[in-house]
Amino acid sequence: MKTRIITAVVTIPLLLLLLMAAPTIVTAAVWGLMLAIAAYELLYGTGLVREPRLVLYASIMAFAVSIWSHYDAVHAVGQLGVMLFASVLFGEMMRSHVKLTFDKICMCFVAGLVIPFLLSSVIRILVMSRIGRYMVLIPFIVAFISDSGAYFAGHFFGQHKLAPVISQHKTIEGAIGGVVASTVAMVIYCVVLQFAFGFQVKYGIAMIYGMLGSLSGVFGDLCFSVVKRQTGIKDYGNLIPGHGGILDRFDSMMLVGPLMECLLILIPLAV
Repeated sequence: MKTRIITAVVTIPLLLLLLMAAPTIVTAAVWGLMLAIAAYELLYGTGLVREPRLVLYASIMAFAVSIWSHYDAVHAVGQLGVMLFASVLFGEMMRSHVKLTFDKICMCFVAGLVIPFLLSSVIRILVMSRIGRYMVLIPFIVAFISDSGAYFAGHFFGQHKLAPVISQHKTIEGAIGGVVASTVAMVIYCVVLQFAFGFQVKYGIAMIYGMLGSLSGVFGDLCFSVVKRQTGIKDYGNLIPGHGGILDRFDSMMLVGPLMECLLILIPLAV
């Protein structure tokens, strides 16, 4: 716990600086580097795919997805990138004289394209009009506060296991605590937006963001926990002291991020 707190004290200011002050292309590049590491963790770190070239292709694609998202996910550019990625992967299958199995190709697609696209919602929110700098914090607030609320609620009140086969530590009481904490945090953030920055906010919608975001975060966390159980690993990596790897820290963001992106487009929180 002490290591986790120290890491948070050091990394949170750096994250805020990256999101709120750095040029957006720099943020996209750093985020892309993190996604490249995450692709490595999911493929090579788990032992699912140990072919170095495939892991390298997936990592390069993961980085490219973040940069592509920075430029508003231009359809033609993205389509060309996906075509090239698919061609390279299937080319490796043919080069191996069919020894390279299709399931490994699919794993590379997930690690290099699907998960990076979902997590790059952070970058797409950041470059969203003139309000991106203010809205980009929302997925982090929802995911991180929900995690903290679930931890403390589960620690003090947890009695009923949420998914005992997948995660021994998650409880129904913890999940409820996470929803409550996330919802309250979003209301507080709306107060800040309104009185510190002059936004017109909708508190009812903020509560929807908090509740739905928290639930999606729990599901996203469980998705990656399943992979860890199947591969027999405790953490995806050790890059972040006390937290594990990139995927261990941002697993819940896989669904929280794109959900917040969709909600910001469909039912805006503030103007």
